[in-house]
Order: sequence, then structure tokens, then C-alpha cells
Amino acid sequence: MNVYSFGNGKADGNSGMKDVLGGKGANLAEMTSLGLPVPPGFTISTEMCLKFFENNETLSEELKSEVLKALGQVEEIMNKKFGSEDNPLLVSVRSGARVSMPGMMDTILNLGLNDQTVEALAKLSGNERFAWDSYRRFLQMYSNVVMGMNISLLEIKLEDLKDEKGYKSDTEITVDELKQLVSSYKEQIYDSCGQMFPMDPMEQLWGAINAVFKSWNVPRALAYREMNNIAHDWGTAVNVQSMVFGNMGDTSATGVAFTRNPSTGEKKFYGEYLINAQGEDVVAGIRTPQSLVNTSNDGLSMQETLPDVFGQLENIYQTLESHYKDMQDLEFTVEQGRLWMLQTRTGKRTAKAALKIAMDMVDEGVITKEEALLRLDPKSLDQLLHPTLDPDAEKNQIAVGLPASPGGVCGVVVFSSEEAVAKKEKGQDVILVRVETSPEDIEGMNAALGILTSRGGMTSHAAVVARGMGKSCVAGCGAMEVDYQKQEFRVGGFVVKAGEEITIDGSCGEVYLGRVKTIEPKLDDNFKRVMDIADSVRRLKVRTNADTAHDAKIARDFGAEGIGLCRTEHMFFESSRIDVMREMIFAENFAERSDALEKLLPMQSSDFYELFQAMKGLPVTIRLLDPPLHEFLPHTEKELEELSGRLDLPVSRLRSKIKPLQEFNPMLGHRGCRLAISYPEIYKMQARAIATATSDLVLQGFSLTPEIMIPLVGMDKELEILKKLVRSEVEAVQKEKAVEFDFLVGTMIELPRAALTADEIASHADFFSFGTNDLTQTCLGISRDDSGRFLSTYVSDGILESDPFASIDVKGVGGLVKTAVRLGREQKSELKIGICGEHGGDPKSIEFFESAGLDYVSCSPFRVPIARLAAAQSSLKNQKLKG
Repeated sequence: MNVYSFGNGKADGNSGMKDVLGGKGANLAEMTSLGLPVPPGFTISTEMCLKFFENNETLSEELKSEVLKALGQVEEIMNKKFGSEDNPLLVSVRSGARVSMPGMMDTILNLGLNDQTVEALAKLSGNERFAWDSYRRFLQMYSNVVMGMNISLLEIKLEDLKDEKGYKSDTEITVDELKQLVSSYKEQIYDSCGQMFPMDPMEQLWGAINAVFKSWNVPRALAYREMNNIAHDWGTAVNVQSMVFGNMGDTSATGVAFTRNPSTGEKKFYGEYLINAQGEDVVAGIRTPQSLVNTSNDGLSMQETLPDVFGQLENIYQTLESHYKDMQDLEFTVEQGRLWMLQTRTGKRTAKAALKIAMDMVDEGVITKEEALLRLDPKSLDQLLHPTLDPDAEKNQIAVGLPASPGGVCGVVVFSSEEAVAKKEKGQDVILVRVETSPEDIEGMNAALGILTSRGGMTSHAAVVARGMGKSCVAGCGAMEVDYQKQEFRVGGFVVKAGEEITIDGSCGEVYLGRVKTIEPKLDDNFKRVMDIADSVRRLKVRTNADTAHDAKIARDFGAEGIGLCRTEHMFFESSRIDVMREMIFAENFAERSDALEKLLPMQSSDFYELFQAMKGLPVTIRLLDPPLHEFLPHTEKELEELSGRLDLPVSRLRSKIKPLQEFNPMLGHRGCRLAISYPEIYKMQARAIATATSDLVLQGFSLTPEIMIPLVGMDKELEILKKLVRSEVEAVQKEKAVEFDFLVGTMIELPRAALTADEIASHADFFSFGTNDLTQTCLGISRDDSGRFLSTYVSDGILESDPFASIDVKGVGGLVKTAVRLGREQKSELKIGICGEHGGDPKSIEFFESAGLDYVSCSPFRVPIARLAAAQSSLKNQKLKG
């Protein structure tokens, strides 16, 4: 079966068939089976989308036959005929992937209208204006989605008419003016597309189905999938459904609702609607909607204007939330007082709302604690861990809109997605300002820190997408006039131009001129509860990558259980130390090098002392010097001359030392343990600094076991030599200070040879830590610094599932990890093994590390909560697989 029907309380599918029917189609089928009022229709499976592309973007005759049969069933239920000039059936054609991709693909409403059926619709409805308004809308959507026309060409005609007549709303346009507009639209379509608008409803239907399938691979959809790690080979379903009309007058409406507040998680029915409108008006932000629930007694809420329908909607939302056991996002239409449900899906929500909803549903007995953990998105916690606006800071408020997505951010104003991306690449923080956003703005929204729009509500495209991305957003700022041509916006007597700084607060909807001070976030009780539950079920420990006591404290406050990577080279880049490091590099002999290292010793010892003190006895892994020496040297002639003066060394001598240090491929050059084999005194100094700091703290009563890590080991002999050197120096300090403490010496596994000979290396190692950044580079033969120019193509073409530097390549790099774990533990069964690359904070990678049997992951401080939750989810999934 390729086409699945639903209607009259019966459905071929159900909510468990999202892979086949897409989320929308599966839930339409489920709602139909629950007996809810759903307009009849049918869903073309996602498999047909993939076959469409395999078949050179053409629909098979077999599929067309199934579509016609399903269309006949809809005609029978509705007692209407598709294409009839007396009693026409009109349909909507919508996309529907297995996961929600709001606004990324295409929708067409009112399909089946032409010069004859519009007259029949006017006669049957007794509402000529409604019929011609629907025709006008259909022309706009179809010409854009199917015929590829720039929709703004028709929107300009609409806006010009409103300006000429002094209309503020589309609903003021008369029937005769709509007829003129339709005629003008058709002329513009012919001029722009070189062909007449199709009048045959069947031609319209095949064109729409083709276009929805094609929309799976439009650039905005591809970009969204890459940003959200959605597979490109899923395809989209197509939902064809009998039209119901919210634009038939004051007893008709359309709206979007959430069973709980998607911004705060509060257990209150929440949503917006528009009288005499179609669904796209709400989502696209064409008109600013009204609240469903009466909160101000202004007579505008749906609860006041359509109380009977509102009561039905309340009953339905309670039924759906109870059935799905999660907060639902609903779309509905009211046609002349009759309620119709068009969609239900698990509602997108902010991280704060997600935690509250999950914990509330646990308390309500709706779900278990384990179910609560599994439904949370670890990456979304990032939204909670960043600064907000300081309430005591000076602010110059210039406007207020709707609080569409929380968080306070500052940046320079840009008016296009392209400019947002360009400025982001230059390292600038930007606020994207638009009249309203559209799916074409997806990359600019991703690049921006925040989004500000003059139109649209809490369920507009800007609001929904911003919440999903964790971006701050203020929407529906109606007092703001955006002028793209002049590259400025005007509001309340203020003129703000492109490049000027503003601050937006998506938590309260306020807009400020200039930069406003921010404060660190405060995490509420729901966050603590979720973390406590996660910690109670996870097996993997979570450490942090930190080089300073400040970073270590932040990480510890976020629940880090140690430091998995301290990069000692970062300590040498401080302005007070870099020249001492350079003295060591420019030394002519061992004695000069030793003198410079003697100066560095107390600096390093002080660093380690502060770090150990901050971690209060938790394990700390210190990686000895890793990068090649040339990274510490000046890059310009001016810097070289200045250094010459500071070190009192001739420029010629500096140049003579710099040239031999330059390498064709530094990543595979004279670095890490290779540097220490050549210059053992470097690691000797660092080992002494670690031992000195440890001794001083142990003498004060601290209990700690430092972990000393040798980088870039590829052969067991390298580790054997350097471990002996490190142990000898640490033991010498212990003897000098008359103190005893345990310490470990291990290595990073970041070369394929190390992974493949891990049993030999383990014989000299107290622990392993995977450096997956370099292991990915050396396994795949791809430079992380140069891969940006082609990796996105590899992902979009399906060569790679995702960016291997963001999420681990399970088959290749993961295969090396599994091999190293197996071989290492064959040599030492209790060998401690962790990972300290960037993958340590990636939920998908953490799931792999759980299955591979690692002991801990290590990540940046702000990703520690993400890793804690992801580790818990991985444990639960692993238990389910085993159980």
C-alpha cells in the first residue's frame, strides 16, 4: 500500500506509522480513529518520495491510480466531486516528514479552484467574497510552490491595492477588487512563468504532489536537516485533505494551540487564532492573532467570541494530551461554527518548558521518571546555561513585542539572512531584523543570536523556529516599521540602522537601544530534579575540559566529576609567560633551555595548585605539552622585531631558529611525545610542577591523585620511555618534600596505530583517554581546519551521515575506539578509559561511548549538564537493548 486513507472515523494508519506516513499523516489517522472531527483525506507514503527521486522526479502510474481511488473515497464522504462545476471538492496538499520541520517544506490550500469552480463555491457558500478570497490565496501559493514564481510579485499587488484604498487588513478588500486582483495575478503569473495558470484541477493536483516531494530537497530543508541531524534519506509524505474554510466570515476562524505553555511549561491551555482567516495567516504572521483564552476581558479571545467552539476545543486538547501523554501542538479551523482538527503533534518547547512539563507529568503520574528523561533533548539544555539581561542594568527601551523565545542577547542589526551569515563568519554577534521570517531565512536565523520581527505571533514561523534553535526572539513588534531599502527600522521616534547595536529580551518581548549588561543564568528546581534523576541512572562519569581554576569551578557547579583534559599549552600563551616560553624555544643549548624552563616551573606549579584546589580532590588529568613549538612563535616581522628587543636577541638569530621549526604538516609533525623524546627536559619540568603542586596540597590535608597524560603516543616504546621519566621526576619531588601520594601516568589514544596496538601500549599505561579530534583526522585523513569547504557536501550527498568532527564516525573512528578498548582491557582488565575530544559533549557520540564501555566522557564546562543527561539516556537505552 502506498496511499493510506482516513475519514469518517476510520483510518488505514495510526500514530505508530510515522516512518511511513510522516508525523502529520500518522497523527491525522490517529485523531480520525479517536473519533475527532478530522476532514477526510489520504496520505502518500514517504517511500513514494524516495521513489519519486529515483524515477527522475516523476510520479508512477501505479501511484496515480492509488491516488485517484483514495480521492474517490474523499468525494464519497464529502458528497462532492473534485473538479465539478456544480459541487466542487477542494483539497489542501501538505508535506509531512517523520519529525517536525516547521516551515521547511511546502503547503498548498484551496486546490481545485479555477474560473468555473470559484463561481460554484460562491453559489454554494452564499459568500462570494469568501470564494474569491480563497481563489486569490490559491493563486499565490500555487504559483510560488509549484511554478517557482517569486511570491513577492503578487504580494506587492495586494499591498499596493490596500495602500491605494487605505485598507489596513485583507478582510476590507471588496469582491470586485478581489476579482480584479485575481485577474491581475494571472497576468503576472503568465508574464513571470511564460505559461498560463493551470485550470484543470487534476493537473493542479499532480503538480502540487510533485512540488511537495521536491520540497524535501530544497536548500532550506537540506540546511534544517543538517542543523538538526535529520537523515536525508527519510523522505516526506504528502497529505491530501478535504478543505475546510476559516475565511467564511465572522463565525469562521483558524488557529494554533498548545496544551501547555511552550515557553514556560505552565499547565494552561495556550494559543492564538484569527477570525475569518486561513491557517497560513497565523503561521506566516500575515496578521497578528488574538489569544484563545480570555486573559484581559477585551472581548477578542476565542473563549469570548466563539464560546461553544472553545469548549469543544478544550475537551479535544485534554483528550489528545491524555492519549499521547505529552504536550501537544494543535492546528484547527472553524468553518461557520463547526470545529475541525487539522493536526496534532508533540509540541516544540523551550528547554525550561521541557523540564517543567516532564517533571509535572511525573508528579501527575502520567509518565515515569525514566520516560521523562528519555523525552528530553540534551542539547536543548544549552538554552538554560547562558547569560540573561541584568535587571539592574541601565536600559533604553524603544519597543515591545511578543516574548516568542526566551533569552537576552545583544548584537548589531542586520536585515537579511545573507548579511547575518557573513557577519557571523567574521566573528560578529548579530540580531536578524525582519518584517516576518520565512523558511528561506533559516540559515540567517541559525547565524544570528536573536531574531526581531514586526509581524507574527507566538506561533509564527520566527517564534517556532527560534524556540527550536534555542535563539532569543521577539515577534509581532507592531510599532516597528522595517525599511529594507534604507536598511533601517523606525519605532517610537527612534531610527536604528544596519550595523547599530540593539538588545532583545525574548523572555518579556522588550527591545533596547545599545548593549545591555547580562548576568549568569539561574537554574530552577526542575533542572536540579532532572539532573538528580539522570545521575541516579547513568553509568558513565562526566568530567570537563578545563585549563583554569575559573573554568573548573563553573564545570564543578554544573556537576562535573573531575577534569578529563587540562591543556597545559594554554597556560603558556598568557602575555606574562609567552616570552619565557619563547626563551626556551630560542635556547642554543641544554643549559639555556634549562634556565628558561626553571622560570616556567613556578608558573606551571601555581597553575596546577589552583586547578587541584578548585576541584577539591576530584580526579584531574593533565596533558603534557602537545602542540609543535612554532605555534608559540611570532608570525609577523613587526612582532619579531618587538620580541628581539624584549629578549635582547638579534633578529637574525630568531629567524635562524624559526625557519627549522616550520613544518609542511604540523599536525603530524614534531609535537606531543615526539617533542619530549627530543627534549625530555620539557616534560621533566612539567612533571615536577605537577608533583610540587600536589605535594603542597597533600601536606595541607588534601587527598588527590593526579593523572598525567602523554599525548600523541603511537608506539609503546614512546610511552615506556616517557612514563619512566615522569615517574622518576615525581618520585624525586616526593622524596624532597617527604610526602607520599598516588599518581597515574597514561596516554591519549589519537592515532590509528595506537588503537591497533593498544594491548602493547596498555602494558605501560595506567589509563587511556581518546583524543577523538585527532583520531578523527588521522583515521579519515581529513584536516579539521580545511574540511569546511567540502564536508557539507559529503553530508548532503549522503557520503557521511554527519560532520565527523561534531558527531563520531561510528564505523571508522568508532571501530578504532572499540578495538582499543578491547585490546587495552585484554592486557589490563581494570584499565580506566575515557574520552576528552569534542565528541564528549555530543549526545549521539555519548550513546556510542556508553555502548563501547568507556568509563567517562569529558567536555567543555557548559556542556556538562548536556553530557549528564545524554549519559543517562544512553544507559536507559542500553538497558532496554540488553533487557
